[in-house]
Amino acid sequence: MAIDRNERFDVIVVGAGPAGAAAALRLAEQRVKVLVIERGMAPGAKNMMGGRIYTHSLEKLVPDFRDRAPLERKVTKERISIGAGNELTTIEYSYQDVKENEESYVVLRAKFDKWLAEEAEKKGALLVSNVQVTELITEGEGKKRRVVGVRCHDDEVYAKLVIIAEGANTVLLEEAGLTDPTDPKTMAVGVKEVYKFKKEDLENRLMLSSDEGMAWLTLGDMTDGLLGGGFIYTNKDSLSVGMVVGLEDIGLADKSVDEMLEAFTSHPRIAPLLKNGQLKEHSAHLVPEGGYKAMPKLGGKGYIIVGDAARMCMNLGYTIRGMDLAIESGMCAAEAVNVALRDENMDRVTKLYEKQIKASWLRHDLKLYKNMPKFLATNPRIFNEYPAFVNNLMHDVFTVNGDGAVPLMKKLLRHVKDIGLFRLIRDAWKGVRSL
Repeated sequence: MAIDRNERFDVIVVGAGPAGAAAALRLAEQRVKVLVIERGMAPGAKNMMGGRIYTHSLEKLVPDFRDRAPLERKVTKERISIGAGNELTTIEYSYQDVKENEESYVVLRAKFDKWLAEEAEKKGALLVSNVQVTELITEGEGKKRRVVGVRCHDDEVYAKLVIIAEGANTVLLEEAGLTDPTDPKTMAVGVKEVYKFKKEDLENRLMLSSDEGMAWLTLGDMTDGLLGGGFIYTNKDSLSVGMVVGLEDIGLADKSVDEMLEAFTSHPRIAPLLKNGQLKEHSAHLVPEGGYKAMPKLGGKGYIIVGDAARMCMNLGYTIRGMDLAIESGMCAAEAVNVALRDENMDRVTKLYEKQIKASWLRHDLKLYKNMPKFLATNPRIFNEYPAFVNNLMHDVFTVNGDGAVPLMKKLLRHVKDIGLFRLIRDAWKGVRSL
């Protein structure tokens, strides 16, 4: 580790994902002495999730990102599919004219995270990659215990504050006893594959023009009836295809997550899209899915927590948000640190950080959808019975066989009866309330 053991930093950031890099960039802009430690060979090397970034927070951090960031495609097409067996019911929405603060882009995390961390480096942050933080160094006991630095195997580095941006797998915090063990009910496992194509083939298959992109989310029996779903994102000349399945439910499934992904990619409606594509990457990662109610205490003496480590992620079924929340949390953390350093009172950092989060859209959005994770987790019919209901209904609506037409309402009521009218109304009401 190429750091003087006697050198002391203002801030150490553990993890160079979007949250950690955003915090480091903002701190470096204010000439704060900040060290970023990344365990991957390079920032982004171990990050497989993401796919899509809503850019409103990135625009505040790097106003000219459109000219310099490694963006794959601007999303102009949304698809949501509900699958049952070999059938798929799909809703598609296409658009072009979008306000700048409403844009979203597909990104590859290996490229994007590296770029954002390098932006922090350009401002003066010290970035060290391929180094693992093995332990948080603490001093004192009980209520006086505080984090004073990090240990990287045999090396120790000290700082006035440590920002924990270690991602969804909060090993450091748990081993230090600074947060409760991760509740599997609030986590998911994501697996992703990247298939490479000729650019024109990708655009022709998905009816995209120029650098326009698509975000496609699916749910149904592709997750063996369990909480989760599939996703497809369009890169410049490749597709990111994956599955996310609730961690607690994996043991209940008849298939492994990899087997679910294989079933998804071989689905008759998906397989033609991937035909002749070159498999370039296969990866897996933990994903926080508990939302607002799963968030831990955001800090303590000598440390604060940002991004996925603070469970700042939202899966709403029709869209997944993580990177915009991570970047915003990093900027909030940096603002709190800057004020505390200016006032020479680092004990105020956690309260200042909490105040920044509370005043931002971040807390508002997380709190607004706080009941969605529980609704999805406690209503298995969404992933087993309702997909069959939707697709069977669509089959009846579009079938003409010479047996005589049946009124549409009669077809609908026939399938509603299979589910139960009261149950359908109750689930719909719960779903609306959770949004």
